[in-house]
Amino acid sequence: MRDQEQDRTSESRRLSTRETAELLGVKPETVYAYVSRGQLSSRRGPGGRGSTFDTREVEALARRNRREPVRSSPATGTLSVRTRITLIDKDRYYFRGVDAAELAARHSYEEVAEWLWTGVMRPGITFTAPEASVAVARRAVGALPEHTGPTDRLRVAAIAAATADPLRFDLSEEAVLGTARSLIPTLVAALPPKRHGRPDDGPLAHRLWAGLSGRTADEASLRALDTALALLVDHDLAASTLAVRVAASARAHAYAAVSAGLGVLEGPLHGAASGLAHRMLLDVLDRGSAAPVVEDELRAGRRVPGLGHRLYPGEDPRARALFALLEEVPGAAPVLAAARDVVTTTARHVPLHANVDLALAVLTVASGMHGSAGETIFAVARTAGWIAHTLEEYGEAPLRMRPSGQYVGPRPPQPLPGR
Repeated sequence: MRDQEQDRTSESRRLSTRETAELLGVKPETVYAYVSRGQLSSRRGPGGRGSTFDTREVEALARRNRREPVRSSPATGTLSVRTRITLIDKDRYYFRGVDAAELAARHSYEEVAEWLWTGVMRPGITFTAPEASVAVARRAVGALPEHTGPTDRLRVAAIAAATADPLRFDLSEEAVLGTARSLIPTLVAALPPKRHGRPDDGPLAHRLWAGLSGRTADEASLRALDTALALLVDHDLAASTLAVRVAASARAHAYAAVSAGLGVLEGPLHGAASGLAHRMLLDVLDRGSAAPVVEDELRAGRRVPGLGHRLYPGEDPRARALFALLEEVPGAAPVLAAARDVVTTTARHVPLHANVDLALAVLTVASGMHGSAGETIFAVARTAGWIAHTLEEYGEAPLRMRPSGQYVGPRPPQPLPGR
């Protein structure tokens, strides 16, 4: 009896096609378009006449449709997407309203990632990689040519890990968070170790160090690496993050969304920028002065790496926080001096400040890491931010990241091309 009463109650809450269209503010045929796209589910009405719709599901869709869509900013002409994750304001930035540099100074990378995903601080949390995911990711990465770059390795590891996860198509928040907590350590574990004795547990920064440097890490260096990861977790709608949101808008699973971000990250104007600064600092150290190095960069028509950021009129707050920690790293003094020399030399005519790429380059040079290590740090760190944006985009209407092209080709009809 109770089950029958619940069924009748549930049925009474269902809406007709006309009522659904009125609630959504659309035509009845649009309601069926929502059904075909999987945004609504329907059920035949009593006696098999017409379709009915769950009230709560319709109301949820109406709320999503009322949210501000992707649009162009009148001031800049660039895309504008509402987000609750990161705010950049003057020379500071915030994660969920909290100063991001202060968060990174007081909390581990994993704790900051959890804050970004859930708005809840979980002190002491560490991420653990499933053995099956690590095994398949290591096999896939191990099959790549020796010269393969770090972003390619991470992208292959992400795809391989996806194949080992039969639940990857579950896009619920709980499932995606589970994916995030296992994917990030899997990416780190898949990197070929630079030395023996790589830890498989403990803070992620400790595990990542073994994949980046052959040296034994001191506490100051590990703290600098962990803080760098936390500082780089997210930075609003950077190019790679926009790619992630486009993938999530099409309801790609989290592994695929992260893979989209890694594809964009490889560009020299984004994640690979620290590698250019790394090579520049080695050149400054080798030649004993920044002047000839800066001169060569400018003569070749290139920007001096590691300087300036279009979102910060003053100093990049991420660079400021990381430079302060690098002061405590043993052996970093000459590299810090080289970085300051670059800034001072360039600032004679152009008032540019150091950005996080230069600070990251100081860390990688001082730690004896390869020039691509900064790109790896950036990619691992930003994976957490991509997951946050993936979750946020899953809560929006599907396929909203679909701008209209402005066709500028020849007007039809045109004659068929000749053979």
